[in-house]
Amino acid sequence: MPIGFRIVTDAPRAPDALMDRFAEVPAAHLSDSMNRLFAGGATLRPMHRGGKLVGNALTVRTRPGDNLMVHKAIDVAKPRDVIVVDAGGELAQAIIGELMMRHAEKRGVAGFVIDGAIRDLGTIAAERYPVYAAGVTHRGPYKDGPGELNVPVTIGGMLVSPGDIVVGDEDGVVCVPQAEAEALLAQTAAIRQREDRTMREILDGTVDRSWVDAQLKARGFSG
Repeated sequence: MPIGFRIVTDAPRAPDALMDRFAEVPAAHLSDSMNRLFAGGATLRPMHRGGKLVGNALTVRTRPGDNLMVHKAIDVAKPRDVIVVDAGGELAQAIIGELMMRHAEKRGVAGFVIDGAIRDLGTIAAERYPVYAAGVTHRGPYKDGPGELNVPVTIGGMLVSPGDIVVGDEDGVVCVPQAEAEALLAQTAAIRQREDRTMREILDGTVDRSWVDAQLKARGFSG
């Protein structure tokens, strides 16, 4: 296959049972567990009305402003795939709109994450079907290529490999390598326990704030 028009058909897939365990995990907890280095950037925002996104990364690398390979991704996607598009962050042309969203939804695609623009925001914003993107424009895309499917891509500064577990909520998107999934699930469970305990202490007035002054003192503040 020529470089620029490659379609990888034997990409790994995350088991449904493993993806299910991320359904209640906040993206922020995953980001914290990865030391805040591996989450999608702030430009990738939820364009929909708040539905949670969990699924298997079907990656697309495409020429900015072109969606030929995104159409192909919809056609080959399996249920619970998330179509993750590296469109270079270009906002001049929309990569998807309402028609492509509906077709993907009908085929069982779990959602979209697009480092690029969308259109038909009025419809998408009224839905719970997950669509994350970097911007909005009325201008439509080209359909000439080149592009590649199921290759490593970068979106918002985050490396995404085929088969990564994609988790998105109101705060943004995180992609979890399958090899790290169990460790991250354990870490996020510990974070949730700590935050639940802190919230109880805040509400009953017993929260310990001495760490703030201790941190300032450690950095040379003497006031």
